[in-house]
Amino acid sequence: QVRLVESGGGLVRAGGSLRLSCAATGRTDGSYTMAWFRQAPGKEREFVAAINTSGDRTYYADSAKGRFTISSDNAGRTVYLQLDSLNPDDTAVYYCARHGGTVLVPGAAVLYGYWGQGTQVTVSA
Repeated sequence: QVRLVESGGGLVRAGGSLRLSCAATGRTDGSYTMAWFRQAPGKEREFVAAINTSGDRTYYADSAKGRFTISSDNAGRTVYLQLDSLNPDDTAVYYCARHGGTVLVPGAAVLYGYWGQGTQVTVSA
């Protein structure tokens, strides 16, 4: 079992930045794919970014490219999502997810077996 705990959310003005963290505990050995998804009120959960075990492959949704950066350290036990140039459309609950192994489709939420509880990001105009 793997437990994921997100932190770092909050309220920020448009144009501001936040850094989200996701700490993984439990059976974290082996290869994996870690990802961030988000869900805004009344909308479906959507993919934001993903990273592989070695950190040399990252994937981003079009809405995240150029503004968000995913990274990892501590042997993949902590994954970060740097959010820059935030706008009100980025307001959502951000979730961390983990798949044991390589994910063929990083943006497919159904492929991730472990999820955190989410952290709220609110961007004011």
